[in-house]
Formats: sequence, C-alpha cells, structure tokens
Amino acid sequence: MGRRKKAPKSAHRESIASAASALFMEKGIASTTMDEIAKAAGYSKATLYVYFKNKEELIGILVLDSMKKLYGYIVSALARQEDTKARYDFICRGLVQYQEEFPFYFKMALDKINVDLEAHDCLPEERETYRVGEEINEKLKGFLISGITNGDLRDNLEIMPTIFNFWGMLSGIIQLAANKEAYIKHTMGLSKNQFLEYGFQMLYCSIANGGNEG
Repeated sequence: MGRRKKAPKSAHRESIASAASALFMEKGIASTTMDEIAKAAGYSKATLYVYFKNKEELIGILVLDSMKKLYGYIVSALARQEDTKARYDFICRGLVQYQEEFPFYFKMALDKINVDLEAHDCLPEERETYRVGEEINEKLKGFLISGITNGDLRDNLEIMPTIFNFWGMLSGIIQLAANKEAYIKHTMGLSKNQFLEYGFQMLYCSIANGGNEG
C-alpha cells in the first residue's frame, strides 16, 4: 500500500485553531494553555509549535478569521438592493445571526485591534485584521453616505464617529439580549427578538432624517 499523503500545513493549522477556539470559548483565553490546546487538537506540544510560534499567533489567526466572517455578513447585508432603512435592518439581522452562529468570534471581532503596524513584533495576521476592519468601515461609510445623499439620514452626521458609536451600541444590544434573554422576558414580557427590534429601531431614529424613520 502507498503511504498516506500528509495533510497540508493549512489543514493542521485549521485543526489546531478549531480546538483552541472551543477551549477559549469554554475557559477563556487567559486560562487556556498551549498544553491543553495540543491535547484537544490531538498533537504533541512540540508539534503544536511547528504550526504556531505561540498563543498570541494562534489568537491572531482566530481574530482574523472572526473579522473575515464579520466582513462577509456586512457585505451580504449591504448587497441588498433596498432602501436605507431596509439595508440597515439587514445589517442588524446579519449581526444577530453572526452572534448566534459564532458567539466567541462575535466578541473577538469587537476586541482591541493592533494599530501599530510598523512594530517589529506585529504579526502578519494583525496587519490583515486591520485591513479587513478598514474594509468593513469603508462599506459602512458607503452605506451612510448613500443614506445621506438619498435624504434618508441626517446630513450632519460625522461618518467615522457614527460608525464606531453604532458598532458599540449595536454590539452592546445584541450581546445584552443574548446574555439576559430570560431576564428580559421575565421583567419586560419581551422576547429576545422583540427587545432587539425595539433597540434597533431606537438607534435608527437617532440618525434618520426627520420624517424618514421607517
């Protein structure tokens, strides 16, 4: 019998990253060791270091993956040929779906991003994560400018502060709804989706042009 072909390096890295992601979600990043990651992935610790220099590089891969997934959700939402409010609704629903499918990645995508790209210890993954994040911002910038041009959004919006404030507010509402679903139902009589829709509508009203709140 012929020898079995070795799996490509990318397959090993993906397997290790998947095991690390599961452990990070269960135990947290700080409490997870490389020994535990190696064991969960079915590798020796020495072999693990063949594919990743350290835990920081492994985290960098996962953050980059999370940003790429987020970019996909945003692009898909904005590709809809609808009016401004409908496209906004698609963005919100896309973010909710992203959080529900990848809760750990959702948190990682909102974490600190290295902006000192000239530092000698800056990882290639950090540079790529920054680039993807800038592409997401450009997509959202285009959305806001289009809405302003169409008269749907206020013309005095400052684009980048608006983008970042909305990231914070939308992600906060989505994470709160995920963490406090039972409490929201008990105290407000609202389902998770009803609570989210109320929050999303409230935020849209804060940037909508008068009479165009949808």
